[in-house]
Amino acid sequence: MALHLLYESASGYALFQAHGLDEIGQNTEAVRSSVSDLNRFGKVVKLIAFDPFESALDALNQCNSVSEGMMTDELRNFLELNLPKVKDSKKAKFSLGVAEPKIGSHISEVTKIPCQSNEFVLELLRGVRLHFDTFIKDLKPGDIEKAQLGLGHSYSRAKVKFNVNRVDNMVIQAIFLLDTLDKDINSFSMRVREWYSWHFPELVKIVNDNYLYAKVAKYIEDRSLLDEDKIPGLTDIIGDEDKAKEIVEAAKASMGQELSPIDLINVQQFAQRVMDLSDYRKKLYDYLVTKMNDIAPNLAALIGEVVGARLISHAGSLTNLAKCPSSTLQILGAEKALFRALKTKGNTPKYGLIFHSSFIGRASARNKGRMARYLANKCSIASRIDCFSEMGSTVFGEKLREQVEERLDFYDKGVAPRKNLDVMKSAIESIQNKAEEPTDVSTKKSKKKSKSVAEDVDAMEEDKLTEAANGKAEEEQPKSEKKKKDKKRKSDEDQAKAEVKLKGTNGVEAAEDGAIKKKKKKSKEEGEVELQATGDVKKKKKKSKE
Repeated sequence: MALHLLYESASGYALFQAHGLDEIGQNTEAVRSSVSDLNRFGKVVKLIAFDPFESALDALNQCNSVSEGMMTDELRNFLELNLPKVKDSKKAKFSLGVAEPKIGSHISEVTKIPCQSNEFVLELLRGVRLHFDTFIKDLKPGDIEKAQLGLGHSYSRAKVKFNVNRVDNMVIQAIFLLDTLDKDINSFSMRVREWYSWHFPELVKIVNDNYLYAKVAKYIEDRSLLDEDKIPGLTDIIGDEDKAKEIVEAAKASMGQELSPIDLINVQQFAQRVMDLSDYRKKLYDYLVTKMNDIAPNLAALIGEVVGARLISHAGSLTNLAKCPSSTLQILGAEKALFRALKTKGNTPKYGLIFHSSFIGRASARNKGRMARYLANKCSIASRIDCFSEMGSTVFGEKLREQVEERLDFYDKGVAPRKNLDVMKSAIESIQNKAEEPTDVSTKKSKKKSKSVAEDVDAMEEDKLTEAANGKAEEEQPKSEKKKKDKKRKSDEDQAKAEVKLKGTNGVEAAEDGAIKKKKKKSKEEGEVELQATGDVKKKKKKSKE
């Protein structure tokens, strides 16, 4: 069976054919010895085809696909063009040797080309890599090294950019720094207490908090100068006037030794450093909370920002945590105890880092393991939602927290919890309602517009109705009144036309005014004649009645 070799170089794809394998035999030692000798290796392996990459961007895309075990269209065309065709009914008389088993399985699935990846093939590919510049004649010396260097830089840069965009790196660094600061501040505070206790030993029993102790030590300085005038300042620091008075009374009868001014200055500077570290620790905690709400809002809402950040840092990233099953997440952080239990055949641990959650502490001793298993299940769901969902919201985290609370009540009081299906449905509905809120505002505006349009239409209809009613009333009125109104309307229209035409010449305006006056006089005379006619008609009717 003929063996072909696929070599993915930085400058392009190369296809080789191995001859005389029966003479060498399928022996890796023999191949390894012949690889270093170009004369022997050149007789065994020969170049069939070479397909260079079009550009550096094309080389990067091909390299990314090969590293992920995916065959690109360019690679498929290259293989189908240069390899013998494989018939469905018959078995292939050749095989393709590849370096990566993943891409070999993908090639065999898509193109039905049989692929193999073993030590023998890897040794042959090592020889191809060693003597590749001699197989490709058009390449100049140094071209391969330049292509490898450029592709390596671009590939690494793309991977680093991907990691930078994943902000869980910042969360991992922040939680590591937060744990380190807690240890350092604790040890430094103990050093301040021990150092200043040589001068004022009674202060340790009065002030228990490390931060307040450093603040009070910096404020008091020399205890011999402490008097009642400093009580308001101590009250502002401690927040308790009785304790401030107690400190002043203890300073008067203190058993501590005197310190020189230089020693007091060093104590004050060190106390200030401890205070600064404590303030920075608070700012770092706020930063961690905001970051966790951005990267994993559901996990933070379920188990808390600090515990969630510890889980992410221990897993390595949010993606790795999402890939973990809930059983692994449950004992995450207790690996030593797990392997010790497996070695000694003892009881395995029930919880790891999730023990710091308040839910485990609130559960009874017999239910701690059950609670840890249930909480790990919900944390696994929350981490997967945070990792793979496009829009971030705390709805699922809050619903999962409600489920854990209900499970606690079930263990303590026997109250039946809700089903997971119902809870998830309500969470999805609430998210959909939030997404529809902006559209509701636009629909409200459109409704307002439609209402205003409808009101305008109603007003127009009312005007038409009133006009129709007026028309009916006018029909009922006598004909004489109708004529008068018509004449008045005509005169008003004529006046309006005259006003519009005021921009004409003076002579035309005067003529028009005269015509308008004549029309007015005629209308008045006609009205008087009509009135006289109506009066004569009434007199004739009276005479006929008599």
